[in-house]
Amino acid sequence: MKIGDLSREGYDRTSEPKKTLDHDYSAKAVLVPFGILDVLKDQLWIYFGQSKETSDFIVDCLFMWWKENSQEYPEVEELMIELDGGSPIRSNRTQFIKRMVEFSQSSNLKIRLVYYPPYHSKYNTIERCWACLENYWNGAVLDSIESAIAWAKNMTWKGRKPIVKLVNKTYEKGIIPSQEELELSREFWYPSAKLPLWDVTIMPSG
Repeated sequence: MKIGDLSREGYDRTSEPKKTLDHDYSAKAVLVPFGILDVLKDQLWIYFGQSKETSDFIVDCLFMWWKENSQEYPEVEELMIELDGGSPIRSNRTQFIKRMVEFSQSSNLKIRLVYYPPYHSKYNTIERCWACLENYWNGAVLDSIESAIAWAKNMTWKGRKPIVKLVNKTYEKGIIPSQEELELSREFWYPSAKLPLWDVTIMPSG
């Protein structure tokens, strides 16, 4: 998501039209959104990165989310996470395998990853949250990181405002674990027999 004085081709009910750039469309910054939705409580968390969407960025957000919210789930021993087939979170992505095993062991949670098949991610509820955010800020000019975050904080999902966090860490693509690290991680990684790419269980201990 590009940040700057850029037209987003939306509509805004203001007395005067907003001014945006008609050339030299260079962005001031980039925000990479990642969302976590508790479908039972209808609570949405939005994390904005400032570099690249990577396996490390996504799993770091999971670490932050659990550290800050685990007390709200004292009896939870297993998480089921619904995902699309995006490149950083594919079930055969080696860095994602390594980092998710680390998350499972750190949190002592059994984790089940359930993937929506190609072209079906629209059925994932988190996608409706993104649509809600797009509709909310509509024609707003997101000319700074602060304004984008302010808009995100004020949207509502089923009557509740999201919890929004800005992640300052810089992430690089192309990080690959060593073969030894991957083999150790696979000891805790259990793809299902029928749908090995789309249904994976991660155990905190072997």
